[in-house]
Amino acid sequence: MPSTLSDLLANRHSARAFTDEPVPRAVIDEVLARAQRSPSWCNTQPWQVHVLSGAAKDRFSKTLSDAVLTQPQSADLGLPTYAGVSAERRRESGYALYEALGIERADRDARAMQSFKNFSFFGAPHVLVLTTDADLGTYGVLDCGGWITVFTLLLAEAGIGSIAQGAIAMYSDTVRDFLDLPQGRQVVCAISFGHEDDSDPVNAFRTARAPMAEVVHHLTD
Repeated sequence: MPSTLSDLLANRHSARAFTDEPVPRAVIDEVLARAQRSPSWCNTQPWQVHVLSGAAKDRFSKTLSDAVLTQPQSADLGLPTYAGVSAERRRESGYALYEALGIERADRDARAMQSFKNFSFFGAPHVLVLTTDADLGTYGVLDCGGWITVFTLLLAEAGIGSIAQGAIAMYSDTVRDFLDLPQGRQVVCAISFGHEDDSDPVNAFRTARAPMAEVVHHLTD
């Protein structure tokens, strides 16, 4: 099991198939307690989390799935626009995923079915919904991004797979109604987690990273 931060960063990946074995509550609580040490702007700690398991998770999945089929998207943080290199990287990642699953690029039905698995949380026994304080704006969202990184790395350290899912935030109104969130809370994303299903080929898929020359700029004069 990876033990150093460098090992965790090199080996952690988004899991898209899980066994139904639950993670013990004590383990979940310990990881959450450690993640609470994540840094935040002026120590505002804007994140709040709802962890759904068992019957609650199943009800949430059905509610979301029904919304996807019957309601328009409603994202608290707005819908992303992919252009330029972002669009290229997104496309490359998607094609590599479909190739790993043996899905042809032209097979839109199979691609849609794979995407729809977001709303059954890829079979994970647990899903966490992350929200932020709307009054903190971009800085609150930024802090939540840091929390996501810390939490998913801590899960990996504990031998638990995970995947952060922006797809759930595309139906923020449905999430808010289900969790009875106040209007001052914005839905950032969900994180599904549990024990990976190592027999599923989807978990052998890995995304690429841009070369350093594309993202790092050293200024010395």
